[in-house]
Order: sequence, then C-alpha cells, then structure tokens
Amino acid sequence: MSNEMIGLVGLLALFVLLGLRIPVAFAMFAVGFIGNMILNSPTAAMSQLASDAFSLSASIDLVVVPLFILMGNVATETGMSRKLYDAAYAWIGAIRGGLASATVVACGGFAALSGSSVASALTIGRVSLSEMERFKYDNRLSTGVVAAGGTLGILIPPSTGFVIYALLTQQSIGRLFLAGVLPGLLLLSMFLLTITLITWWKPEMGPKGPKTAFSEKMRSTGGAAPILLVIVLTIGGIYTGIFSPVEASAVGAGLIILFGIVMRQLTFEKFWRASKDSVVTTATVMLILISAYMIKTFLALSHIPQALGGFLQATDISTLGVLCIMLAIYLILGCFLEGFAMMVLSMPIFFPVVMQLGIDPIWFGVLVVLTLEMGLISPPVGLNVFIVKSVAPNVSLARMFRGVIPFWIAMFITLVLLVAFPQISLFLPNTMIN
Repeated sequence: MSNEMIGLVGLLALFVLLGLRIPVAFAMFAVGFIGNMILNSPTAAMSQLASDAFSLSASIDLVVVPLFILMGNVATETGMSRKLYDAAYAWIGAIRGGLASATVVACGGFAALSGSSVASALTIGRVSLSEMERFKYDNRLSTGVVAAGGTLGILIPPSTGFVIYALLTQQSIGRLFLAGVLPGLLLLSMFLLTITLITWWKPEMGPKGPKTAFSEKMRSTGGAAPILLVIVLTIGGIYTGIFSPVEASAVGAGLIILFGIVMRQLTFEKFWRASKDSVVTTATVMLILISAYMIKTFLALSHIPQALGGFLQATDISTLGVLCIMLAIYLILGCFLEGFAMMVLSMPIFFPVVMQLGIDPIWFGVLVVLTLEMGLISPPVGLNVFIVKSVAPNVSLARMFRGVIPFWIAMFITLVLLVAFPQISLFLPNTMIN
C-alpha cells in the first residue's frame, strides 16, 4: 500500500473516531501515532512524541495561552465583565434594539480579554439575556445575538485560535493578533448593522430600553475603565513594539489581578477558581497541539499535502479559485466539526498549498479563523448555540438557530470583504513597530 493510500485511510479513520464522539485530541493522537509507526517506525514515533511534548511545553510563545485565559477568568470572577455590559447598556440601550447592540459591544470588549468564544458567549449571555427578556425582546434575536457576538472571542485579539494557527504554521503571534483587530471591528459593526436592520423591519423584536442620564453614562464608563485600559495597553503595546505578545499577556493578567485586589473584588476563592479553570483550558490546548504535531508528521510522511498541491497546480485553477475552494471546505466542515479540530486537521494539508501559491499566511490565518467562527453558529453542531442553550433552557434550539441566520449572513459578507480587500487584515501588521 502506498504512503498516500495509508494517509487517506488514516484520515478516514480519524473522521470515524470523531463521528463516534471520541475527544479530538485523543482521536488525532491515535491516528497520528499509529500512522507514524507504520510509515516510519515505532521507535521514531515514540521519539517524536517525547520531542514534541517537551518542545511544546517549553515554548515561551505558549505562555500567552494561560495568561490571557487567566485574565479573562479573573475579569469574570470579579464582575468586571458585567461592567462592560453596563457601560454599553448605558450608552446605546435606549435605542431600538439597543440591548442587543450593547450585548455585541460587550462581547467584543470581553473578547479582547479572554480570547475565547465560548467564554464570551457564556459570560455575556448570563448578564444580557435576562435584561432582554425583561424588555420583551424576541428570543430569536436575544439568543442569536449572544451566540453570534460570542464568536468575536476567536477573532479579536488575544485569540487562542491565532495562537494555535501561529504554532502550527510558524507565523508571528503578534502579527496575527494585530491582523485580527480591523476584521474584528468590521465584524462587530456588521453585527450592529444586522440588529439595526432586523429591528427596523420588525420593531417588536427589539424594543427600546430605558433612557439613562449623562451622569449614569459616565459612571458606567468609569466602572469599565480598568478593562478598557488593559485592552489598550496590551494591544497598543504589541503594535508599538513596547511589549511582545508574551509580555503583553503578563502585563494584562497582572493588571487585571491588581485591579481586582484594589477594588476588593478578588478573593482567594475567586482567584483559585479562575486559576483552576485556566489550567484546565491550557491543558486541553496543549493536548490538542501535541496531537496536532503527531498527525502533521504523519500527513507529511504520507505525501498527501504535496499530492494535493500538485493536483491543484495541474488543474490550472487560479490562486483565488483555490483559496475559495479551501474556504468553502471550511464552511462545510464547520457544520460537523469543532473549530480547533478543523484547524489542526487542515493546516498540515492546506498550508503547504498556501505557501506554494504565494498566499499571504497572515491574511489566510484571518480568513481561516473567521470561517471557524462561522462554524460556531452553523447547525447542527454550532457550539456557541449549545452554550447559549445552557443559559436559556426555555428557548428551543430550532428558534436559536433561526435567530443566528442573519448574523451568519453578516459573517459571510465580512468574509467576502476580507477576501476582496486583503489590506483590511494586513494594514496593522504591516505598519507595526518591530
């Protein structure tokens, strides 16, 4: 049996394991390790396992993962995330659909702390859904906006998705973080426009909220000032070259902890919970990465990426056509696979083709992460929809998925704009101070 055939059998086995609900890390590890044993040798497979596990665990770049996750968890435990929503609520809650718009803005702000879509949807959902229910928002809009707004967590930096992409493709984490800023703001604006159109078409779906005095607006903004300061310092520090991404994560986590202590909101019990959750999440990311490196080597030995690249070049499809095919594959896979699973499975196959065709890897990373976001709200697996379901158990999944459709369309339009205008993604990375 040829190496290519063994590789295809391995990929088929992997999809079978995932279909049986075997955890992603274990399924990839099993296929990658056994594949390496077959195509190389048992000794080489064991040696690679030890080498990859050590090198990844010792990687200084991976420090950003636990520190940024800790930053988001501490903000949640101390109630700072609630203050983000309160500030957005005070400024725009009184307009039609204002509570939904405030939810999107709060999700964007919390995304700049946690880097997690699931955490953004869960945290802001707990705060905002009860308010929208109180003002009689249609539950399709209220749950849809939380599920969609939460996806900003994987695009707006710091993003765990960008960190994993950087490690799989050997790209700069700092450049990827900055590449996500303008697309993230564009997507947030598209969500706000979507809410405006929905509530203009059907005003009863998003009634106006209560008016707030200017003094209340300023007080709420002051309450959110610590989080806004941390966001500006971390992202601004990376852009100006004052901090590396690792240093920025340390500064951000340290400041959030300091603010929590000064405001007397961070007790030992809260800090312990935040730290424990951060360790669990980091361990999950590490297992996925180690498994990804195993399957990456297996696919390289099988020569599947090279064969795919040769096939695409032989068909004489344009570079844009190949890019659109890859993005279409991501959109289809997003209906069935979890986002990180898609990334670690596809990068060893697609990325060599991307480099052969001269596609900018930073731009491609933004496009991939956006398609992963779309998968988070695509039926039937849409993870963020199920997360919102845990917060709003009285709303059926069918109504939730109907509620996210307008936002999925907004994300697709954003994807088209990013493909048509690469500089939206590349402007900040190309002007950053090294």
